[in-house]
Amino acid sequence: MKKWKLASTVLALSLALTACGNDDEATKEKANDTDVAGEQATSEAAGQYPMTVSPTTASTESEEAGTVNFEDVTFDSMPEKIVVFDYGFLDTLDALGVEGIVGVPQDSSLPESLKEYASDDYVNVGTLKEPLLEDIAEIGPDVIYISGRQAPYYEELSEIAPVVFVGTSQDDYWNSFLASVDVAAKMFGKEDEAKEQIAKIDSALEEVKTVAGNYGSSLVTMYNEGKLSGFASNSRFGYIYDIYGFKPVTEDIASSSHGSNFGFEAILEFNPEVLFVIDRTAAVGGQSNIEKDMENQIIQKTQAYKNKKSYI
Repeated sequence: MKKWKLASTVLALSLALTACGNDDEATKEKANDTDVAGEQATSEAAGQYPMTVSPTTASTESEEAGTVNFEDVTFDSMPEKIVVFDYGFLDTLDALGVEGIVGVPQDSSLPESLKEYASDDYVNVGTLKEPLLEDIAEIGPDVIYISGRQAPYYEELSEIAPVVFVGTSQDDYWNSFLASVDVAAKMFGKEDEAKEQIAKIDSALEEVKTVAGNYGSSLVTMYNEGKLSGFASNSRFGYIYDIYGFKPVTEDIASSSHGSNFGFEAILEFNPEVLFVIDRTAAVGGQSNIEKDMENQIIQKTQAYKNKKSYI
């Protein structure tokens, strides 16, 4: 889960959404007002250039390239042609109403909420792990946004266009997430929209924390082709504990980007009241058997299963 997906999940956990009807004329007036406000914000943002943008984290570790250090980037004008490799940041740009996106990695599994970017209106720039450098160069983008998976290509991409690292940090997810939102808001004059979205998240988080306080233990796991990994608070999914407020059933799990190998028996041994299962197989476009695999006799003995507090 990344970036604005945090907002979606928080809202799904805590809020019942309702819709109100409006007459057509009022809707049109509101749309017109929004368009005017957007044009004014874009004009104001353009006046803030040249602008120096900092990466959300100074460096990251890559198995292929070792330590990769990221630099500040100075833009003379607002980017008009945008290539985005981080789906979370793409979701942020989409939520803020940023225009100018021309290239996305369509060969990886786009989240359902971003399926519109799989169309021919956008250039396919490869996968999350293997950028199509020649195709990107042909686009001639004004900026390329990347995160950890593209770090090994940082130098090569930088030869094509200015590259801004907008990935989140495992050690400080929330603040690095806010930093990425700040990058989008300032570069494209969307500060008001960002404040509005963050306020919604803050409000929803308070409700989720209230719900989380009702349980004494929880466990975050990831399902991948029939196997499970466990995650503690000092992990990529630590925000479920640290931000949502669910209490970890144990901290005795090795910190790793893919989690610690976990058997079904281990889940029963810890026996959490709440169990989160992240389906990585489905997330990368694979054929998932998670429903069948998680309905085994061992899991059925856990508190989470018996109390119907298992979230997949």
